[in-house]
Amino acid sequence: MSPRLFIFGLGYSAARIAAAAEAQGWQVLSTGRAGTLSFDDAGSVRLALADSDQVLSSVPPAADGDPVLERYGAALTGKPLTYLSSTGVYGDCGGAWVDESVTTGTGRRTARSEADAAWLARGARVLRLPGIYGPGRSALERVREGAARRIDLPGQVFSRVHVDDIVQAALLAFDAPAGAYNIADDEPCSQNTVIEYACRLLGAEFPPLQSLEEAQLSPMARGFYAENRRVANGKAKRVLGWRPNYPTYREGLAACLAST
Repeated sequence: MSPRLFIFGLGYSAARIAAAAEAQGWQVLSTGRAGTLSFDDAGSVRLALADSDQVLSSVPPAADGDPVLERYGAALTGKPLTYLSSTGVYGDCGGAWVDESVTTGTGRRTARSEADAAWLARGARVLRLPGIYGPGRSALERVREGAARRIDLPGQVFSRVHVDDIVQAALLAFDAPAGAYNIADDEPCSQNTVIEYACRLLGAEFPPLQSLEEAQLSPMARGFYAENRRVANGKAKRVLGWRPNYPTYREGLAACLAST
């Protein structure tokens, strides 16, 4: 009998995890707009969970808690769990390297930090993800659409990860010890560097360098620039045996361009 994977929230990353799992012989059931079940169909969801060999959640927390744990926490007892979290749980680290030993819950994403801790308490494999990019969702699209910005913030550094490297990490995590794992590429850098490389690939001019005020960013985008850190991925390499297929934005963006 094929192993069964249940996914809460079949979004951008989780849909690719589902496809890769199916290619490996898994039977996948899921919630989400493109899923096979409605999240609110509690009877069907609990029945599917009872028959599942692995459970993965990519559902972000709401302001009042994690909807998956609140509604289906009892049905998850005893199940191998994987949760897609965020490196935002580390908050602003002044550009320093952060690994899984760094204290969480000090940043702007309080609800995410609380959900991260709740899944860890249940014995989940928690994959902490930085900025996610991939085909159809990268700096290339922002440049093409005229939405790319270069912000004048010297010393500002971010980490990122290609969606297919998340897929690889999730599949490896199914057999891994419980705990947190940073899933990020090998070369943190400024967002300006990534935008400039995307412009070079497309033969486009660089956007003008602007201050945060001049750029008129949304509150969410401004929050992105309020934190500064480099995410270390050594534990994932050591414990999961994970190696990014796209170790820097250069390989990742080139692959995105080739896929269009």
